[in-house]
Amino acid sequence: MFNDLELTGRTRTHVVQIDQPRFAAHPKAAEAFLRMRDAAAEEGFEISPFSTFRDYATQLRIWNSKFDGSKPLYDLEGQVRDRSELGEDGIIRCILNWSALPGASRHHWGTEIDVVDAAAMPEGYKVRLLPEETAEGGLFAPLHRWLDDNLYRFGFFRPYAEYRGGMYPEPWHLSYSPISVPALADMSIDLLAQITRESDMLGKKLVLQMLPEIFEKNVLNIVPPARR
Repeated sequence: MFNDLELTGRTRTHVVQIDQPRFAAHPKAAEAFLRMRDAAAEEGFEISPFSTFRDYATQLRIWNSKFDGSKPLYDLEGQVRDRSELGEDGIIRCILNWSALPGASRHHWGTEIDVVDAAAMPEGYKVRLLPEETAEGGLFAPLHRWLDDNLYRFGFFRPYAEYRGGMYPEPWHLSYSPISVPALADMSIDLLAQITRESDMLGKKLVLQMLPEIFEKNVLNIVPPARR
């Protein structure tokens, strides 16, 4: 389905650019998302893509900025972690709770869409993509109740619907299963090891040592589409 460059975000030959709303995604995922967006609009929601296709270089910048402390690390409740209590392996695990290893991000495939409800946002609101926004009483909670009942009929599911020891829950992260399921099956440790060795990733020596753990806990360890 994807070649190795597409699978790891090192090209964008497998995605299309949509102008309204503006986002990039796999063509089939984009089509399904727009149909779901139209259906939600009939109920008063404005599903907007906050983050969609993300290339390898962007994921690497996110990783390195979290590793060197330019960006904060968060705990399960979305509170900033104290880096002083973490060793290098702890920093890596904390990054992986919220951000994928470069090359292993599902956003590389163009099948993943982080969503918000633009109709619910007051003017000037800065989206955080943290649990408080989607929890009961949160700004986007009504949208997510609608998604609970409707996202599956458009081919989407939440791969991080619950904490399973790897990624923290991300209810805003939707995945288009007809493409993302076979893409995940094509991922391999050998491919990730190869591109990591060739990268400018901070902490890559330890990452390579931890790669079997990372692959099991943070790549393969998702809530599958069949779960409701």
